Amino acid sequence: MSRRSLWRAEGRTLEEKGWVPLRYWGMWAFGLVVADVLFYVILTPLWIGLRVAAWVAEFRSRRGRE
Repeated sequence: MSRRSLWRAEGRTLEEKGWVPLRYWGMWAFGLVVADVLFYVILTPLWIGLRVAAWVAEFRSRRGRE
């Protein structure tokens, strides 16, 4: 098969398919913002807090044995 895409090989054009509606771009951007906030604002501090708690527990455990 040539380097052309299957979509173009079938003879289809952008005029036939049309542009992506603006509302879909808005939904994509909103979803991306929600995902970023969820990951960076909620999940990352939660993960860091759990790691700190594990490190403190390990430090106390080792300190108690000595």
